[in-house]
Amino acid sequence: MLARHEGQVILVQGAIPGERVRARIGRVERQLAFGEAVEIITASSDRCQAPVDLACGGCLYAHIAYERQRALKAEVVRDAFARLGRIEVAPPAVAASPETGYRMRARLHVRGDRIGFYREGTHDLCDAAATRQLDYRAIDAAARAVGAFTAAGLSLSAVELTENLAGSERVMHTIPAEGSDLSQQALDGALAAGGLTGCTGRSAAGITRTAGIPVVTDPLAAVTGGAATAGVLQRHAESFFQANRYLLPTLVQAVVEAVPAEGTVLDLYAGVGLFSVCLAGSGRKRLTAVEGDRTSGKDLKRNAAAYAGDLQVVVASVEDYLLRRNPRAQTIVVDPPRTGMSREAMQSIVRVRAGRIVYVSCDPATMARDARRLVDAGYELKSLEAFDLFPNTPHVESLGVFVRRAAGA
Repeated sequence: MLARHEGQVILVQGAIPGERVRARIGRVERQLAFGEAVEIITASSDRCQAPVDLACGGCLYAHIAYERQRALKAEVVRDAFARLGRIEVAPPAVAASPETGYRMRARLHVRGDRIGFYREGTHDLCDAAATRQLDYRAIDAAARAVGAFTAAGLSLSAVELTENLAGSERVMHTIPAEGSDLSQQALDGALAAGGLTGCTGRSAAGITRTAGIPVVTDPLAAVTGGAATAGVLQRHAESFFQANRYLLPTLVQAVVEAVPAEGTVLDLYAGVGLFSVCLAGSGRKRLTAVEGDRTSGKDLKRNAAAYAGDLQVVVASVEDYLLRRNPRAQTIVVDPPRTGMSREAMQSIVRVRAGRIVYVSCDPATMARDARRLVDAGYELKSLEAFDLFPNTPHVESLGVFVRRAAGA
C-alpha cells in the first residue's frame, strides 16, 4: 500500500488505504522505501483477521475483506492506464474467485523433507498449506512424495505441482538439489507414496525420467465453459498454465467471445494452447499459434494435432517469428509474460495491421505501457475487464480488446 512521509514514497505491507499505521522501514532505495505495518492506529472497516503470515507467498492481501480487494485491484488497473498509459478508463469489473483451493499449479521449495513457499523477499520457508491456495490433498500428496525421496536419500531443491480442473489428476516435476541424482526407483517410490498420477524429473546426466502419466488432461468443454464440446487440453507440470481452476473457463470464454467467428487469427505467447486450441475447438479456423518455450511448445503441438487443418503451430520466439515470417492476421491474441511485449514484438505486431488485438495481461503496468503504444499506432481500446486469478494477493489479470481505427478517424 502506498504512503508518503515527508516527501518519501513508502510501500507499506499489511496496511489498507485510509488507515493510519506505525510502520517499520526495512529497505530504502533512491526513490522508494519499503516498510511493514507493526501497529494499526486507525483501522479500516475492511480489515479482517488474516489466517496466515502475510509475507508467506500469495497472502499479501489476506488482511483485507475480499470485496475491498477486488475494488483495490480495479483501481490499480485504472491508475496504471491513467498514469503510465495516459488513457482514461473506468475501474474495470473484476471477476471474483473463491479464496481457497483455487490454485492448480505451484512451485514448492524443499528443505529436507519440508515443502513450502518463500516468505516475501527471503529464502525462508513458510507453510504452503496454511495459505489455503492449494487443495489440501495436493499439499498432502506433494509432502508424502517428497518424504519418499528423502527416505531414498535424494535431496531436492524444489518441486513443481500441477492438477487438472477437477483435481482428479496430479503430476509433480522433481528438481534435485545440486549433487543429488534422480533414479527411476526413487521416482517410482515417490509416485506411489504421494498417490500421484505422474511424476517426472531429470537425472544428473540430463536423462528425463517418468513414472506414471506425465501430463494432466482437461476436457475442452470444461475449459471453455461449453463453447467447445469435444477435445482435450494436456500439459506437463513444467509448462506454463493459468493457475485458477475457478476462473479459467471465465477467462477463456471472454477471449473466445472477443475473437470474431471469421478471419485469420494469430495467437502469440500461446503456451500449451489455452486460447488457440480452445478457439479451434469452438469452431474458429485459420489459426496460427506461436510459443517460444520448448516444453510448452511440445504440449502445444500435441494439443493442436486434432485441429491440424485449422491450427498451425510454430515453436519459436515471438520476435523471431514476426521478423522472419512477416505474417498477416485479422485478429491477434497476445498473452505475454509479466514484462509485457518487447519493443521489437510490438513494432512487428503494429506492422501486421490486424483489425483487432486481444491482449491478456498479468501486469497492469506493462499492459498500460503497451496500450499506449497501440493507441499511438492507431488502435482504440474498446473494452477492458479483469479477473481475480490470485485472491489475497496484489496480482490481477486483465483483458483488453483493441480495435484499429479507420483511416482518417
